[in-house]
Amino acid sequence: MLRRVRVLLLTALLVVTGSVISSAPASAVIGGSKSTYGPWAVRMLVDGTPACTGTAVARQWIITASHCFFEQGEPIADKRISFRVGSLDMRKGTTVRPVPRGRVGSARADMMLIKVPPMKVRTARLATAGVHPGRTVRQYGWGATCAGDENTCQSPVLKQSVLRVLRPDDPRCEGYTVPDGSDFCMAKVSGIPAGGDSGGPVMSIAPRGTETLLGVFDGSDREKTAGAGEIARQLTWIRSVIR
Repeated sequence: MLRRVRVLLLTALLVVTGSVISSAPASAVIGGSKSTYGPWAVRMLVDGTPACTGTAVARQWIITASHCFFEQGEPIADKRISFRVGSLDMRKGTTVRPVPRGRVGSARADMMLIKVPPMKVRTARLATAGVHPGRTVRQYGWGATCAGDENTCQSPVLKQSVLRVLRPDDPRCEGYTVPDGSDFCMAKVSGIPAGGDSGGPVMSIAPRGTETLLGVFDGSDREKTAGAGEIARQLTWIRSVIR
């Protein structure tokens, strides 16, 4: 059985789609730190309830995980979706909504591009080179800070975890990567992303304004290992959509 756990917010969604929430102790989920920077980070809501995280990659485009847009196997209507942008505290951000029929999913990765009205935020730089094993990266999100019912502990402020990229053939990557696949996997250094962090940015660690978007977070075991879709492998598709 694959170890990957798609990190959707709603437990019901996880059960229906066949994913299983890890029964890790709270100490395995609580971790990382409060972010002091992340102008490109976006909070996704469904029916006004926090659901996933995303990244502004162009003035009118957000990228997040495709699985965030399905409920009980059916697509979630655009009118139910909104995004909070422009603040590390999602309660203070500006609300934008998807442009009708402006949703484009990748055929090779758990990634979705969503068109919205123009946003007044700094957009993330896209990585043009692959992610190398051993690299330390930073993942951002407003997701769960506890185990168990992750709906009860969604963070109102942006948080971050630090992870280290593993070799694709590392035994810990089973279920997260396949040979020549579109994903990479990471091991916990401090903090581990969880429910509500799906679709969030995995960034390089660099001076503010020079970091690059390396991946789109799409799953974790809530304990030690996480996975993400690799931006560089989807760059042609991304550019073709947002140009």
